Amino acid sequence: MIKKNKAQITDFIIHKVGNKFNSTRNVFSDNSLLFDENSYQLMFNFLLKPFTNLTESYRFSHHADINLNEMNAYTKSLFTNEGNFVEVSQNIVKHLYEQSNSANIKTGDVLIARIEGIEINTIITDAIGIFKIENKMDFFQTYIEGNQIEVLLTQGISTKKLDKGCLIINTTDTEGTIVLSVDTNSYDAQYWIKNFLQIKLADDVYNHTKNYLSLCNSFSEEVIKENFGKKEQSEFLANTIDYFKENEAIDVEQFKVAVFDEDKRKDLFEDYKKQYETEQNVVLRNNFFVADKVLKKEKKNFKTEIKLDTRIKINIDVDSPDAASYYLERGYDDEKKMFFYKVFFNEES
Repeated sequence: MIKKNKAQITDFIIHKVGNKFNSTRNVFSDNSLLFDENSYQLMFNFLLKPFTNLTESYRFSHHADINLNEMNAYTKSLFTNEGNFVEVSQNIVKHLYEQSNSANIKTGDVLIARIEGIEINTIITDAIGIFKIENKMDFFQTYIEGNQIEVLLTQGISTKKLDKGCLIINTTDTEGTIVLSVDTNSYDAQYWIKNFLQIKLADDVYNHTKNYLSLCNSFSEEVIKENFGKKEQSEFLANTIDYFKENEAIDVEQFKVAVFDEDKRKDLFEDYKKQYETEQNVVLRNNFFVADKVLKKEKKNFKTEIKLDTRIKINIDVDSPDAASYYLERGYDDEKKMFFYKVFFNEES
């Protein structure tokens, strides 16, 4: 989603956020932090790397007026240089603290950065990054004490995984300011996305593609697999991927004609689609363009492996829509009183 090769952190500060539910307090820094060269590069990559492969983005929301969204207001004041960086960063942590309405909300370090030169959709602009470190790792530190080397157990931030983070980008489209978010510790999704940031998914090709592929995956599990078997499920998923790969734009009516031979299954799909929209609180478009990056990412969630109770597994390539229908047959053996699969092939590899 972003390119960071021209970006640089120009302001950086660390605070600690408590939890008002159990009365742990905030701790604030009064000044920005200065890095040495090695720690700067390590921190830069740690904070920005999770955002480079994101496909989905968000926009600020508010039930009454978007200008009343706290995070929208705070970051806007920094983008326009109307707010002092240290003061605004402290207010952001206070706002985050107010969302800790449960004992499950973890305390942690909050890293806030002003980033310049970040690229998104060929536009180079600046961004405000807010990152929360909820988990620290134990590690051993050795030191010399006289003629003896001693060891001390301490805790620190791992550079392997960012717990929570967002980038508020200083650019807008028809829906508003672009916001990117990651949450690898999503024990309470309402806390970060809904309560703190107050953001909603953008109504764009990335979201349209992801929503429809998620619908098809759920339909294959709950309807196709349950009623027609794993082989039929694998065929449906492979045909779905093939249709998305072969068409730049999706027309849902044409999609149903391409993947379903029977009107009954088209009706089952349409009924499930309406139910899915209600349960997941999403709007599924009937016409949309395909986001190739999303397709590549989401097809990994399509499970086409057939596991048998005889400890045999059959793997069907989701990128080969004709494999299951042409080379795999399912039947029943009256003598053994067991189902069987017949697999056709030319040679083993």
